[in-house]
Amino acid sequence: MAVGAGGSEDGEVPLPPLPRRTRRLLLGAFLLLVGAVLADLLTGPGTTLSPVLAVAPVLVGATTRRARVPLATGVAAILVAGLLEEENSHLPDTVHLASLITITAATLASAANVVLIAARERELFHVRTVAEAAQRALLRPPPERVGPLRIAVRYVAAAAEARIGGDLYEVADTPYGIRVLLGDVQGHGLAAVETAADVLGAFRTAARTEPDLARLAERLDAAVSDRPADGRFVTALLLAVDRDGTARLVNCGHPHPLLRRAGRITELAPARHAPPLGLLGLAGDGGYHADPVHPHPGDLLLLYTDGVSEARNAVDVFYPLPARLPGLPAATPDDLLDALLADVASWVSPTGLADDAAAMAIRWEP
Repeated sequence: MAVGAGGSEDGEVPLPPLPRRTRRLLLGAFLLLVGAVLADLLTGPGTTLSPVLAVAPVLVGATTRRARVPLATGVAAILVAGLLEEENSHLPDTVHLASLITITAATLASAANVVLIAARERELFHVRTVAEAAQRALLRPPPERVGPLRIAVRYVAAAAEARIGGDLYEVADTPYGIRVLLGDVQGHGLAAVETAADVLGAFRTAARTEPDLARLAERLDAAVSDRPADGRFVTALLLAVDRDGTARLVNCGHPHPLLRRAGRITELAPARHAPPLGLLGLAGDGGYHADPVHPHPGDLLLLYTDGVSEARNAVDVFYPLPARLPGLPAATPDDLLDALLADVASWVSPTGLADDAAAMAIRWEP
């Protein structure tokens, strides 16, 4: 989080920078306030605009999380109002009293609002800190290099306040080779996080004891099916890279991965489509199927959730991932994912992501 001009009263939570539109609106309000004071001075005795000074502490309160700032601004506004009233001493005392009461009330209200917002932001900050700790425990960063694979992963929450959701990933170096999982839990909220935790726990156990990738997918399906009946399912990709270099892929109802080879993109569609995890019992087609993958040194495989491929722009058009992927820099998997997420962000701006997005880039090194 970027640090803004102010902070909370106890300095724990930094104030994020104000959006450009908000800054412009506040600047316009300040200019109008200055104009009103100048007009009061120029028009001479007979009229007064001193009550408008009550706006000053309210405007300042929008830029800080320290209550003393609007309080100090309110005191300054009262002093300026006093100077203006000396120019209009012939006006009734009720006019001057009304101005003083208005400025004082606005100052106290602004200070109280700053205290309330700062307290709520501290609470949100603490909740987000707990969420980040939960994410680090749930979604462990994969090693940068595992056997012949160089791996990078990124996770972006749709909401700025969020740090964790239903997207999941894991890389395991097992006695049977490297096993990779990337998935997306249907739905949002704590129930989606709980489902993701169950799937990851089942994968971390089964990946080290199950040599067959299709059977591994069936065990993950059972882990989702055994959950309380909440109707949730998980789309997932399972990749196995064996010790002899052969690779296999199981697609459980997930967006097709993309293989980038010498600047060309190939969509790895499964030979036989299979249901998401948790729905295998409804399909009745005999289970999951592993498709062979024939990687070459230098190939780059992109796994992603639909938060990437279904990101929409302002005119409701999906992000054209296969068309954009060849033009993105890919010196390393990290470079590709950084460029990809920046490109997606520019595509959806200013609407923002509608769903969480996770992506994993895997390069076969010589």
